Amino acid sequence: MKTRKYLSHIFLALAILTSHVMCAAVAYHYCAMQWGIRYEGYSAPASVALLLAIPYGAGIGICLILARAFHK
Repeated sequence: MKTRKYLSHIFLALAILTSHVMCAAVAYHYCAMQWGIRYEGYSAPASVALLLAIPYGAGIGICLILARAFHK
């Protein structure tokens, strides 16, 4: 019983950590795309960097589902 609660806390912490990493990665890539559009002539819009949030969101969702499953 105690191990399941411990695993629940681990997955919850992992979800929070992953969300912070996602914010940093998306912000960095968005800024890099804006710089590339302005000075390097990139043709893709800067909003393409926001697509990077999709796999992070899936990982966060899986971690939250596992945290909830272990909490029960």
